[in-house]
Amino acid sequence: MTPRSTFPTIPINDVPRSVPPVDANSYRPVVLVVDDESAIADTLAEILTRSGYAAMPAYDGQSALETALLMPPEMLITDVVLPGMSGIELAITVKRVFPDCKILLFSGQASTSDLLASANQAGHHFALLSKPVHPTDLLSRVSDTLRSPKIQPSGSVRKGAPAATGS
Repeated sequence: MTPRSTFPTIPINDVPRSVPPVDANSYRPVVLVVDDESAIADTLAEILTRSGYAAMPAYDGQSALETALLMPPEMLITDVVLPGMSGIELAITVKRVFPDCKILLFSGQASTSDLLASANQAGHHFALLSKPVHPTDLLSRVSDTLRSPKIQPSGSVRKGAPAATGS
């Protein structure tokens, strides 16, 4: 059983909308949010949805992969520590299947640094957010990541292409 979190509570109505209400026909980037604590995954997905993204929650790596195969995400936001498949294993798998998908990892546990170090040694570089993450910080990071240029394996930037935060 996952220990209960002691994150500060921010009423959903206090989360600022970064964009006007979404027209059903407008473009909405697809964001997959994964956390084994359903309240966190659901809340982050709701914050993103209210801010103009098409956000979907998932609660473990396997269900996240199934969701991604049905609706390929432009961004994956995942907790590092998940039951079964870790968030890093999930991120590597999603990048293999969807190379243009942006990745943001988040964790409230200091022990994740070893997992990240192993991923870095294997050539996978992912951005890490610390829990708890304030909604304004989350929205800023998601927006910046989706807008940044794509880095090629050689380190050169491809103009006009979306960015990748993990490889």
